[in-house]
Amino acid sequence: MIALLLVVLVVGGAIFFLSRGNKSNQQIESDNLQDSIAEARRWIERLGSQVLTISGTDAASTQAIADASERYNAASSQISTAATVRQAELARESALEGLHYVNAAREIMGLPAGPELPPLEGQRQAGKVTENRTIEFEGQQITASPNATPETPNYYPGGMVAGRPVPAGWYSEPWWAGALRSGLWTAGSVFLFSSLFNGMSGVGYSANAFESGFDKGYAEGLAANGGDAGGDIGGGDDGGFFDGFFGGDSGDGGGFDFDF
Repeated sequence: MIALLLVVLVVGGAIFFLSRGNKSNQQIESDNLQDSIAEARRWIERLGSQVLTISGTDAASTQAIADASERYNAASSQISTAATVRQAELARESALEGLHYVNAAREIMGLPAGPELPPLEGQRQAGKVTENRTIEFEGQQITASPNATPETPNYYPGGMVAGRPVPAGWYSEPWWAGALRSGLWTAGSVFLFSSLFNGMSGVGYSANAFESGFDKGYAEGLAANGGDAGGDIGGGDDGGFFDGFFGGDSGDGGGFDFDF
C-alpha cells in the first residue's frame, strides 16, 4: 500500500512539474513573439513616417520612394498576420528594405540619411555594383551602375531575393522583381547574372554561386574572410519585360514570403 502511494506521488509530481515546464515554455515563446512583433512595428512605423513625408525630385528618387512605399505595404500586411517569430522577422526585413530605399532617395536629393540601418539578410555577401556596365539580353539593353542616373533609376539595396543574392546598385530594369513577387527564379536569370556581373570587383562570386544561392559552405567561407564580397553596401517597380520571365505573377507582391 505504501509502495502504491509512493508511485502515485512520484507520478503526480512528475505530471505537475511537466505541466509547469510546458506553461513556462509557452510563455517564453509568447514573449519572444510579442518582442519580435514590437521590434518589427518599430521599423514599420519609422518607414511609414518617411514615405508620408518625403517626395522624390527626379526619376530615381521618385522610384526609390515608390519602392519604399511598396515595402511599407508589404511589411504592414505581413505583421498583421504574423503568428511566429520568423514571420515577424520577415515583416521587419521588409520594413528595413524600405528604409534602405528611403536612404537612397535621400542621398540623391542631398538630404541626410539619418541613423545607420541594420544590414539586410545577405546584404554584405551580395556585394555591390562597382562599375557601369551594359549588356544585351533578350533584345533589350540592361545597365547596372553604382550611381543613380537617368538610365538607371531602379535601386536595390543588396541582399537575398528568393534565396539568391542581388548586388546593391542602380539598374535600368528591376530584373529581380519577378522573383521578389513569386519567390521563383528561372534559368535565364543565371545567364543574365553572369553577363552583367562577371569579373566585377564588387561582386566576389560567380554565376554558379548565384544559382546555388550561397550554399552553407560558401557563406561560411565568406564569413571566415570577414564576410567581404565587395565592400560595404551603401528597387524597382514590377514593370518591364521581366514580368513573368523571372517568376511571373504568381506572387502577391507581399514581400519576402518565401523563406530567404
